[in-house]
Amino acid sequence: MNAKPTASFDGLGLPPVLVETMSALGVAEPFPIQAATLPDALAGRDVLGRARTGSGKTLAFGLALLARTAGRRAESKRPLALVLVSTRELAQQVSEALAPYARALDVRLTTVVGGLSINRQIQALRDGAEVVVATPGRLADLVSRRDCHLNQVRITVLDEADQMCDMGFLPQVSGILEQVPSDGQRLLFSATLDGDVDQLVRDHLHDPVPVSVDPASASVSTMEHHVLTIHPADKYATATEIAARDGRVLMFLDTKAGVDRFTRHLRAAGVPAAALHSGKSQPQRTHTLARFVAGEVTVLVATNVAARGIHVDALDLVVNVDPPADAKDYLHRGGRTARAGRAGSVVTLVTPDQRREVNRMMSEAGIRPTVTPVRSGEQKLTALTGAKRGQGEDGGLRRGEPAADRSGAGERQRPLPRDGHPAGPRRQGLPQGRRGTQGRGGARGRPGAQGPLTAGRAGRSRRRGTGLEAESTPRTLNTPMTKYGHVKRKSPTLAAERPSYRTRPERYPARSGPHLPEDQCTHGCSRVPEDTSSSC
Repeated sequence: MNAKPTASFDGLGLPPVLVETMSALGVAEPFPIQAATLPDALAGRDVLGRARTGSGKTLAFGLALLARTAGRRAESKRPLALVLVSTRELAQQVSEALAPYARALDVRLTTVVGGLSINRQIQALRDGAEVVVATPGRLADLVSRRDCHLNQVRITVLDEADQMCDMGFLPQVSGILEQVPSDGQRLLFSATLDGDVDQLVRDHLHDPVPVSVDPASASVSTMEHHVLTIHPADKYATATEIAARDGRVLMFLDTKAGVDRFTRHLRAAGVPAAALHSGKSQPQRTHTLARFVAGEVTVLVATNVAARGIHVDALDLVVNVDPPADAKDYLHRGGRTARAGRAGSVVTLVTPDQRREVNRMMSEAGIRPTVTPVRSGEQKLTALTGAKRGQGEDGGLRRGEPAADRSGAGERQRPLPRDGHPAGPRRQGLPQGRRGTQGRGGARGRPGAQGPLTAGRAGRSRRRGTGLEAESTPRTLNTPMTKYGHVKRKSPTLAAERPSYRTRPERYPARSGPHLPEDQCTHGCSRVPEDTSSSC
């Protein structure tokens, strides 16, 4: 059946305390999925709901579950109602959404997910909890350890059933459903009802009431879809300008490494950004989401782990920096915006070699996007997304280059040596590579072989520790060297060529005694300058 909007919650059969709580929280009118689901769910019938994320289905099953559980008390380790979700973030979102209504009805609710202390979760189950919101993996662990028993569960909800199957949780979900009483109520919600989801419906739901609120693939009229065709070298610059816009934006990439790399690039460009993916610990993921919701960071860069379970008010833009693999991923990524009837836009950056796959995906999703060729810095990019120029050191970002890579920031600048030659291995007479060698197969001291050591280094060189200057002498070809191309210290060939630093050269005057003319020696004897062999 298709949903029909209802003016208020009063006619849906909810307890008055829930209606009062919703009024206090500003929830006045039900959404179509809520109006279609609540009457049958409150009556105890199985429900098969097809609805996109952000359509209000959490309250659709949550209010019915709490209303039917109110007034009953759970025993230790034996919950009365169970909500299975696909991700930790979705579990936390569902728990936070239902918490005020659970308190109003005095219903104890606990969350059981991986990545957090299992001992605390075990203690919460021992203390007693009527409603458990869990991911399949952690709940299966607790059941196998006999820390949770499902024989008293009367209501079971499968939220985002298609993603649980896609993530490989079908065996755990089937095992959990086999342990709950077969005559209990089941409510299943999914964006698609094919493949493994259809198998779950046939095996575990009894004469369910079908509910569909969205046509085709559950796209809503308040959401705009844009495909921006870009040059591959312009991808980073375009995405960075979009990220620098006013307001929050959620950006999706395919890999964890890509998320971390792009986040560092945005920070270098002056854009406050945070990364979210499965490689982060659960406390890190929770803290990152809290900062994004609070507005401390305006850009959240994530993998598909954030495609479900994130609810941020006034998030009006989702950007697929890397296009999603299939239509379901696209719908769930886009479901982070235009939630609860608000307007939003989904922008997908597409390079020429990705056009065919993206067109096929859009066709499967039943979406006709607006296709626009853009380049970074263009006015139409700003008009579509609110993009701004980056705030790097050069006032913006060059196409295809991260700011850090372009500016050279952070690279060590080697100082010039004391002899004035440029730093690095490329010096006069020496090829690039290991100094003093000619590659791996070069000459290493063989008589008559050509090698770089024949050239030496021209010009003057400072002799450390003497304060004097001496002319460097080219090394001869028959110089004994080590196998690494280094001159042996005790080389008889170079012994005569090396200047003696123990004897002061003649051109420097003696430190003691009066200053003497150039035609006299240090003893005052006259000599002929041309005859260099003469002595006193």
